[in-house]
Amino acid sequence: MIGLIFGETDFPKYILKKIKKKYQYIIIDLTKKKVFKKDKNSYSVSIGQFGKILSILKSNNCKKVLFAGKVAKPNLKSIKLDFKGIYYMPKIIKSSKLGDAAILKQIINILKKEKIKTLRSNKFTPEISLSKGNYTLIKPNTFDKKDILCGEKALKKSGNFSFVQGTICRNNKILAIEGSGGTQKMIKKVKKVNKSLSGILIKYPKKRQDLRVDLPTVGLETLKQCKTAGLKGIVLKHKLNIFLNKRQSVKYANRNKMFILIK
Repeated sequence: MIGLIFGETDFPKYILKKIKKKYQYIIIDLTKKKVFKKDKNSYSVSIGQFGKILSILKSNNCKKVLFAGKVAKPNLKSIKLDFKGIYYMPKIIKSSKLGDAAILKQIINILKKEKIKTLRSNKFTPEISLSKGNYTLIKPNTFDKKDILCGEKALKKSGNFSFVQGTICRNNKILAIEGSGGTQKMIKKVKKVNKSLSGILIKYPKKRQDLRVDLPTVGLETLKQCKTAGLKGIVLKHKLNIFLNKRQSVKYANRNKMFILIK
C-alpha cells in the first residue's frame, strides 16, 4: 500500500492516473478545495493533523509515501491541530519561512522517525522527467546562451535561500529571481519589451534540495505565461524536472517560436 500525500497543482492528478492502474493506494488530501474527495481511498486532512495522518497511514499498512503538489504555508489562525500537530507544528512553521519544499522536508523527517519511507515524486512517472536535448524547432542562439549562463550564475549564488528554484534573464541581466511566491508570480514581474521574444526562464532544483520532492515543474501554462512576458525559452536540468503536457507544450512553443532546452 502506497500513501499519496497530495497538495495543489496538476501533477498529483497525473500520478493518480498511473497509480490507479497497478497499485493499491490511499490519498492524504492536503488541498484547500478537497480535490480528491470523490476518490473512495481519499482522506482530507489538515497539515497540522499529524496524529491523524500517521494513524491513517499505519492503519492502512503504508510503509511508503509519495509527495506531489504544493503544500501551502500553514495559517496558524485557521489550521486544525491535533496532539502530534501541536508537538510538531513549531518545526513546520520555522521551515515554512524557507518555502514549501522546506515544509515537505520537515514532514519527511517526521515520517522517517515513524519508519515510513518517502519515494521520489517521479518514481511512477519517469516519462515526464525530460532528459538532455532541445525539444523544439527553435534553438538558443548566441545571445540566448549568454542569458542562460547569466541565469545559472545567479542560481549558484542563491545558496542561502532554499526557496530559489528559478530566475529570468534578458540581455545578460537578471530580471527576476523566484521567491516563496513561486514561478508564476516571478514571471508576472517581467514585462514584454518588443514584438520579438527575448529572455530565458531557468528552473533548476534548489541547492541542498531533497530531490524526492518538489522538482521544478513546468508545462503548457508556464509557456503561455512566458509568452505573455515576452520570454523566448525555458531551460531545465536533465531528469531533474517535471514537464506536464509535453506534446501540447512543444506544439505551442514551436507555433510561437520559443524553445525548450534540457541541459
